[in-house]
Parts: sequence; C-alpha cells; structure tokens
Amino acid sequence: MTTKMQAAQISKPGGEWELVERVIPEPRAGQVRVKVEACGMCHSDVFVKEGLWPGLTYPRVPGHEIAGHIDAVGDHVTAWRPGQRVGVGWHGGHCFVCALCQRGDFAMCVNRQVTGIDFDGGYAEYMITPAETLAAIPEALPAEEVGPFMCAGVTVYNALRHAGARAGEVVAVHGIGGLGHLGVQYARQMGFETVAITRGNDKESLARQLGAHHYIDSIAQDAVTELQKLGGARVILATAPNAQAISALIDGLSPSGTLLVPAAPAEPLTISVMSLISGRRSVAGWYSGTARDAQETLEFSVLSAVHPMIETYSLSRVADAYDQMYSGRVRFRVVLTVDA
Repeated sequence: MTTKMQAAQISKPGGEWELVERVIPEPRAGQVRVKVEACGMCHSDVFVKEGLWPGLTYPRVPGHEIAGHIDAVGDHVTAWRPGQRVGVGWHGGHCFVCALCQRGDFAMCVNRQVTGIDFDGGYAEYMITPAETLAAIPEALPAEEVGPFMCAGVTVYNALRHAGARAGEVVAVHGIGGLGHLGVQYARQMGFETVAITRGNDKESLARQLGAHHYIDSIAQDAVTELQKLGGARVILATAPNAQAISALIDGLSPSGTLLVPAAPAEPLTISVMSLISGRRSVAGWYSGTARDAQETLEFSVLSAVHPMIETYSLSRVADAYDQMYSGRVRFRVVLTVDA
C-alpha cells in the first residue's frame, strides 16, 4: 500500500487552493480512517477558505460531507470494521461527559467538534475521524449522493421531523437551492401539504417535480397573503439566508406556527413581536444533527426516493468546484469525487 495521499488544503485565511501530497495518517484510539470516495462542498466551507471561524488553525483540509469506506480502525473501536461504507458529516464528535452529553443531547455538546474545521476533512483521499461521527451508508445510495445528505440533507430532514407539524398540515419551504430542493422533497414525503416559495417563476416546474403542491413567486405574489389563503403554514422552513425575506414571512404562519431557520443570514432578523404574540408564533433555529440523525436521513432518503441534484468535479478541480459553489451557479450541490 502506498504511504502518500493527495489532499486539497488552505494554508492561510484567504489563501488559494493547494493540491498537496501528505503522508496517510494513522488512526489513534477511538478513531477510524476513512478512504474517501466523494465529498460534498458546502457553502460553510467558506469559513475555512476565508478564515472566518474563530481559532481555526492552518493548514486545513476542509470538507464535512464525506462518503467512503473504513480503511483502518484504532484501538477500542468495536462497533465498526474495515470495509464498511460510512458517511461523516458536520458533527465531528462530542465529549460524552458534559451535562448535555449525559442527557444524550450530543449535538449540543459544549465541547463538540466540527469536521473539516477542528480537524482535517474530506477534501482528501483519506481522513481520520472519531468513531462516533460515522453513519452507515445504505447499499442503494451511490457515494456522490451521500455527501449532500450528510449536511444539507440531515439539516432539513432533522429540522422538519422535529418541527411539530403533522401530516396533512401546510409546510412551506422558502428558497429552492441546496437546502430547499431537499426540503421540498422531504416535506412532501413526510405527508405535509408542501408549499415552495422563491423569487421568480423559473423554478416552478422544478419545485412541482420535487413534490410541491403549491408554488409562490414572491416577486409577483405576496407570500403572506398566499399562505393565509391556505390557512397559514404550520412551519416555514427558511433555507434562503436573506434576513429581510425571512422576516417578511412571519405573518404567513398559522396560529402556533414556527418559522424555522437552518441557514443563517449575515444580518439579524427584524420581526414584530406583536406578530409572535397575537398568533402564538415562534422563531427557531436548527443545528444539523448527529451521526445517528445522518444515518436516519440516509435511510429515509432511500425509503422515500429523495435525491440531491448534484454536479461532480474531481478533487484535482477543487478550485473550479469552489468557484461554481461560491458563485451560486450550481444546481444545487457540488460534489468532489476522489479516486484513491
């Protein structure tokens, strides 16, 4: 076996992509080595590229939408074995000892790590990760599709299944992009009366193909009025990170409805408290999920035939892939393929 691997790294904040040769790392106790087959590219990888994450150390290999198989295991790893297909997502491990971990709320661990930020991620032929970050990949899923499910997929699926809506109630997905195109599919497959909201009418045909029962062009129509014609939305999943557009949707909720925000805009939301009080409405955020959440996302996606729309690039074209993602031209997720 060769002792070297290729990796795409950033050496300083705002630096250029570097394709480098590194020694293949060895897993320590409690860790596994994953031979990467594909790694999705997420907009939050900008944190690494531009040095926006506090305390980030360089050089760093980004990537937290990883699909591959276990190549080696460290000491004390008993639940996993070499050869198993696994995914690794945003959640990069937890401490098991803080109060939240003791309650089983691993996603909120006060010492949680982030894959590709606290340690090197999947823009490489191999990567090392804690064993608790692994999700088993169903055989029916190709590696290229797994990547987006490990971040965008688990985020919206997990948000929707915990949002409190019941089958048959109105759920709106704001934004038909990397998160939203999956959100529409999940909402429909969960049995919700699904509404797609976005600017312009160019995505109406796609939104309906993805499963939307209704489509609202927020340029030509007033989204609040249209939602209230349906009785108001029990949940609005705001996947387009535009603070002004998100804030304007609050009155489109039904009584006791929730405006759920998994994608953070740069600016603060501006929402009338009277709109919250008068309709007993709420605004909530949602934070990704654990490896178990990711595994259940993969399983539900297979069961319900949910698929991400992807564009694939080889690892050697990481700069082109990043430009495509960052510009917003991609429909809808970029995936790097890795041949080790």
